[in-house]
Amino acid sequence: MNANFKWLNKVRWDEYGLVPVIAQEVGSNDVLMFAWMNRDALTRTVQLGEAVYWSRSRKKLWHKGEESGHIQKVHEIRLDCDEDVVLLKVEQTGGIACHTGRHSCFFQKFEGAADDGVWQAVDPVLQSPESIYK
Repeated sequence: MNANFKWLNKVRWDEYGLVPVIAQEVGSNDVLMFAWMNRDALTRTVQLGEAVYWSRSRKKLWHKGEESGHIQKVHEIRLDCDEDVVLLKVEQTGGIACHTGRHSCFFQKFEGAADDGVWQAVDPVLQSPESIYK
């Protein structure tokens, strides 16, 4: 499908043909989520202007928001210095990026010491997952 897109060759794909992707919110710079892309996902992201990822568990392309309606509109795509991580600067439709109904997937904060620490949920659920995924 994308053999003519030479820019894809600059990305250092892993042995499975994937690259890690960080989605960061435009404006706030909040890190919303981490996911994976293959060549088709990155190509479709560029073509649509919306985030398309590769679901490793479902083994298929996943247009972010296809079920929830929480689409990520891509404002900018960057490649890190080692050319093996992609950063998407996105506008998160509805303000919810996480399947738990939170703004960000990174809602658990480590608190305490190494010998008795805990992961504490510090961000609220904005919408129940049951109402998002019907």
